[in-house]
Amino acid sequence: MCYSGQLEAAYRRYVRATGAEIDFDQFEEVYGWRAADPAIRIPRAIDRWFEDPKSAPEQRIRELIDQYRGAMVTKLEAEIFAQRRRLADAERKLAAKPTRAATESRRIAGAKIEAALNRLPLFRGWQPTALDDRIFPFHFAPIVMRVEGKAVVRLARYHCRQAGKPASIDRQYPGLYNARRDNLERFWRREFGHRHAMMLAASFFENVQRPEGNRVLHFVPRPPETMLIACLYSEWIDPAGGRGLLSFAAITDEPPPEIAAAGHDRCPVNLKPQNIERWLAPEGHSAAELQAILADRQTPYYEHEVLAA
Repeated sequence: MCYSGQLEAAYRRYVRATGAEIDFDQFEEVYGWRAADPAIRIPRAIDRWFEDPKSAPEQRIRELIDQYRGAMVTKLEAEIFAQRRRLADAERKLAAKPTRAATESRRIAGAKIEAALNRLPLFRGWQPTALDDRIFPFHFAPIVMRVEGKAVVRLARYHCRQAGKPASIDRQYPGLYNARRDNLERFWRREFGHRHAMMLAASFFENVQRPEGNRVLHFVPRPPETMLIACLYSEWIDPAGGRGLLSFAAITDEPPPEIAAAGHDRCPVNLKPQNIERWLAPEGHSAAELQAILADRQTPYYEHEVLAA
């Protein structure tokens, strides 16, 4: 857990539900990183927060989104052109003399053309898709945290790189998007009790091994309600260049019966609304008090569906 989550994605609803303010400077910084490095992933649903900008900060973020989208269109169009040329070359070779290499080249070129054509609409328009508000490890997502006594919304990477650790910890511990509750006072002791956050989500997804193989299960609270997922965060500073990285992990615990019966052994901790303030401001509270907040959580029934393989 939780290998993927479905964000509560509407901008103003997000802010209204949390009472937090968007940290536009920090959002602009992260969007600037993505404009320079398309490998940085931000869900399209968050991009749409800025589709119709109402302020100067929102307009600047929209311009960075347009810059990124334009670069992606150019890249995909170049890929399509190159693969169509490769496809034509392969077909000429096959017409002259069939070979395994030419057959494979034709197959690969066709697959890459199809993939690029499928992705192009994501960057040319704003039409929603089913994956727009899904986050996966290493994607950026909005979290609520307290800064100088105020609740703010910032973008953070969903895979926590702890302060002071080398960047290689990302590869050494690929599961750092999951902070197990039974390990908070050991592995996560520098964050637990000090750096707390919350993520809003509509549902979550899990990889589950079944007799027929790995399957993705989609868990949805019933009745439908926004999940207030308890998180820990860290602010890592690159010792070489000084650039910071805000990242987080979702706290998980033992699953309720319906999730265990589905074959999974973890569940995100879904905070009660009345506990949000105490969770986001942990200083001065004992570990036992904070653990009690996590124990006193919302417990809806988590209905699930098995997604297509």
